[in-house]
This record gives sequence, structure tokens and C-alpha cells, in this order.
Amino acid sequence: MGHVNSPKRSHKHLWKRQCRKLFVILACLGCYALLGNYPATAQSEVPAAQVKQPPAAVNSAPGVDQQIGDGAKQESKQPVEPAAPGTVSGRVVDQSGAIVAGAQVTLVVRNHQAIQQVVGEDGQFSFLNVEAGPFELTVAATDLAPQTISDVLLPGEYYVAPQITLHVAPAITSVRVEPPRAEVAQKQVKTEEKQRVFALMPNFYVSYVPDAAPLNSRQKFELAWRTLIDPFTFTLNGVVAGIEQANDEFKGYGQGAAGFGKRFGASYGDLVSSTLIGGAVLPSVLKQDPRYFYKGTGTKRSRLLYALANSVICKGDNGHWEPNYSYVAGSLAAGGIANLYYPKNDRNRVGFVFESTAIGVGETAIYDIFQEFLLRRITPKHKQQDPSKIS
Repeated sequence: MGHVNSPKRSHKHLWKRQCRKLFVILACLGCYALLGNYPATAQSEVPAAQVKQPPAAVNSAPGVDQQIGDGAKQESKQPVEPAAPGTVSGRVVDQSGAIVAGAQVTLVVRNHQAIQQVVGEDGQFSFLNVEAGPFELTVAATDLAPQTISDVLLPGEYYVAPQITLHVAPAITSVRVEPPRAEVAQKQVKTEEKQRVFALMPNFYVSYVPDAAPLNSRQKFELAWRTLIDPFTFTLNGVVAGIEQANDEFKGYGQGAAGFGKRFGASYGDLVSSTLIGGAVLPSVLKQDPRYFYKGTGTKRSRLLYALANSVICKGDNGHWEPNYSYVAGSLAAGGIANLYYPKNDRNRVGFVFESTAIGVGETAIYDIFQEFLLRRITPKHKQQDPSKIS
């Protein structure tokens, strides 16, 4: 089910063939819905957690409460003398023993606000009137590894820290390694090749990664080839060819096995030429991406307009949106090639090739609307992780 158009023979045969293909696909959708297998989207509500109320406090005897209260009041009235402050000082040198002037010293006492000081020319630092208790001292300087010491300052103590030696900081180089874009794109293509509606119909030409890596020429041909050799592609064209033979369309092909083979070959040939030219050859030459990039966000109106616009625009390999020359020119070229193998009486007029392309643009718009609003929910493999984020 590539994002491509197939040329048709006449107004009558054109609409018949398109309606039959659409009918086969919609029949599959309808059967799936009737069987009740449509994926559930509603989420079960989680009941709010019950908050347990704390047990009621046990009332003590009135007399005891009164005694405790009186005792607490008496204790609160007794003044508490604060501990005498102390002093924290020290000396900073480097690993050669030279004084490190200008180093930044930070003192934190009992998790209070940090006090900073700069080491003087003599390499000394001193903090006065420091609150007694545990403290942390951190020394840092440019191009040197910081040092931290912790200790406890006693009331009124003059604390002299052991000589602090700062060593040269090790060189740290940060290197961010990213895989080449071609490798990322290849992983994304492998994920897209597993995308199937109802786990049956190929849905290869859609990316659920909005910033997916651009495809190179080899990957564009790979995606087209996987579409053309998929069993569902052969099945769909076989069903259409059988219906055409039953209605004796394209009389020049005759009946019997030979007639069926010719009708199947013509239908499949339309798909081959349009997929290869519009989905691989021209996208490689013009540097355009043949895939549909799922939006999935915004209002329904914005998503609808986005899907409709994608029938005539596409994303270039440079990440910018541009007219989809590959699709339009590919449809016209495929229509001209088809004149080589259809019966003479059913071959296209030149004007009708352009009409067929215009009709194909409308079909693509409808297909993109389905892609934006429906197919994602019934394409199981779309939930796989973005390969570009896999380490």
C-alpha cells in the first residue's frame, strides 16, 4: 500500500478498479470492527487513594496535663546561654608547595547559608565568629581540583585546618557519539517495514517519527521493493483482476487463464511503474521523501488540512516542505508507460493521463486522512521505539 498512484484505462474502468480496491480494504476494516477486535482507547479510571485519618489523641488525666504544662512553662522561662563562637583558619598551597593566592574558600556551618572568602597573597584564610558545631570547608581554584574537609568546631575554639593542598584538575573531554544518519534511517525503515494494518495490510509508507532521518537512494528503493513483493500486494491485484475478468473488462485480453494473467499483469504493472518511478527513482533524483509523516497533534481541523496538503506536498531530504514533484511526475510517467501493455482499444488519450493523475491526487488525499485519523490505531508495530534513540 505505497503512497503512489496507478494509471487507469478509461473513465469507466478507472472508477471501477479504484472502487473495487477501496471496497476490498474497507471490507477488511468493517469485518474487523464487527468482530469486536477494535483496539480499546479508553483508559480505566484509577480510584483516588483513601486517606486514613490519624487516630484520635488519647486524653490523659486533667491533673497530669496540668502538671506537664506547668513544668514546660517553668523550663521555657529558664534562659539558655549560647555557645561561644570560634575561629576557623588555614593555608592553601598547590602540589608543589607554592601558595595559591585567590582561591575561593566556602564555609558552611550546620547547613546554614554559605560564607565565602578569598585566600590572600600569603595563602591564608580565616573565618571569625563562627558558630560552634559541625562545619564543612571547601576550597576551589582555577585549573585545580577542589578540596573539601569536614570537622566540628568546639565553643570558643581557634581551629586551624590541616594544610590544604590543591592538585591539578584532570582533563575531561566530553564526546557525544551519534550514529550516522544513514544508519539511523536504516533502523527506521526496518521498523516501518513491520507496520501492518490489522497485522496484515502493509503500511510501510508512513513514519510515526516526526523528525525521522532522511532516506538515501538505496533505502527508497528498498521501501518500494518491499511494497511490490509483499503477499498482500499480489492478493489485492489478483482480486481486482478476477473481478475485471468476471465482468469481461479489457476485452482484448480474452478469457481463461491467459486473460486473467494479462489483467493481473496490467494491474500489477501499473503499481510497479508508479511505485518505482514516483516512490524511488524521482525521489532519489529530486531529493524528496516519499513517506507520509504522521502529525497526531493539534486540532482535528489542523490535522485534516495537514493530511489534505500532503497529497501535493512532501518533505525534502533537507527537512523542508516542498511541492511533491516526484509523485505528480511519477504518475504521469507511469500513465504513459501503461500504454505499452493495455489493449489498443483501452489505451489512454494524452488528456486522460492528466485526468488520471488528478484523480490519483484525490485518492491520495483520502488515503492520508485515513492515515492521520484511523490507521495508526490499527497498525500494531507503530508503538515500537524510535530507533534513533536506541543506544
